[in-house]
Amino acid sequence: MKHVTIHKKLGETPLQTLIRVRELYRLAKDIPLAYAGRLDPMAEGILLVLIGDTCKKQAEYHNLDKEYLFEILFDFESDTGDILGMPTHATSPNPSLEALRALSHTKPRPFTAPYPVYSSKTVRGKPLFLWTLEDKLDEIMIPEITTTLYRMTYLDSYTQTPAQAKDYIHTRINSLPHVTETSKALGADFRRADILPAWDTLLSPTLPSLQIARFSVICSSGTYIRSLAPHLARALGTTGLAYSIRRTTIGRYIPLPLLGGFWIKKY
Repeated sequence: MKHVTIHKKLGETPLQTLIRVRELYRLAKDIPLAYAGRLDPMAEGILLVLIGDTCKKQAEYHNLDKEYLFEILFDFESDTGDILGMPTHATSPNPSLEALRALSHTKPRPFTAPYPVYSSKTVRGKPLFLWTLEDKLDEIMIPEITTTLYRMTYLDSYTQTPAQAKDYIHTRINSLPHVTETSKALGADFRRADILPAWDTLLSPTLPSLQIARFSVICSSGTYIRSLAPHLARALGTTGLAYSIRRTTIGRYIPLPLLGGFWIKKY
């Protein structure tokens, strides 16, 4: 067995997923495991796990294309680009159905964005999230990454009351394991002790219903959905963040302008 795919659960870390794979397939402790293409804490879905000697060829699996289903919550932003960040709120007109549909496309488009400041991208030997937590971002240039959006599809929209959104956010953030190690104290347990009260304050019962839009996207490796969601919101003249992220496919995608494209290999 060279590799397996498994559903990374919401709130589960990739390391916890590897432990589950080892137990599920009864793999000996001396058999190495590695994942190809990590998922953020607030993301779930397909995780490709390499087994044994395949781990030595990990680089061969780094450039696989992915497909995601994701939602955008409008009128909110955060410093992570998703709900697991310090939020801000600014009311603006809801995007029209026509504007949402106009975001769909079937031809490849480049997407350039800075790496999220809460990411593992290394700058001068240190991950960006540490530069951020140490309040030293002004000492570095945040690098950008250009990826390809092969196909984007607007699916539908729905609304939630502030109370429903509050319950949803609490449930998802509290699905994360509590971090108690002294060595990780700088992150302060995903900052949930500050983030959840901030959401509670912003999600006042006096707010009107919140608009959420659902999309699917097929994209190249390295695309951060929590960067894409705010980008799309800005294109609509408003603000937004990734409300949910689920990876549905990983493999090789061939875009064909006339036929719409197809997957030549899925994992």
